[in-house]
Amino acid sequence: MLNQNHTHYRPAFGRLLLATIFIMSGFSKLAAPAATIAYIGSTGAPLPAVGYALALLVELGGGALILVGYKARPVALVMALFCVATGLMFHHALGDQNQMIHFFKNIAMAGGFLQVAAFGAGSFSLDSRAVRNGTPHALKTA
Repeated sequence: MLNQNHTHYRPAFGRLLLATIFIMSGFSKLAAPAATIAYIGSTGAPLPAVGYALALLVELGGGALILVGYKARPVALVMALFCVATGLMFHHALGDQNQMIHFFKNIAMAGGFLQVAAFGAGSFSLDSRAVRNGTPHALKTA
């Protein structure tokens, strides 16, 4: 049986695991903007440059906010929506096994974000720190 004294670390570790793929993907997009915009355009998505900017904002900004646990509940809802939207937009060819795996990876990540939205960021987070310091911004978004 796991030591119950260490359960308060689990939400922070979960946020780290969720945030890492988005932060890495955001930096990858930042390093190759033209290629990313061209890829977005090749899918038939409207306004590829706007999509690129939105992806950077969500992946780098949202990933960082989830990582540190700031405004985690509303940010997690945005991230869950982003996961479902990008899965449907970019990985909808479910007859292709690789695309099917990517689609369900996005759906699984959306599920993880819904858990953060439902239960909060945990004790090792800026949200929790704000509550302890008497500025319960996290409670206003619950």
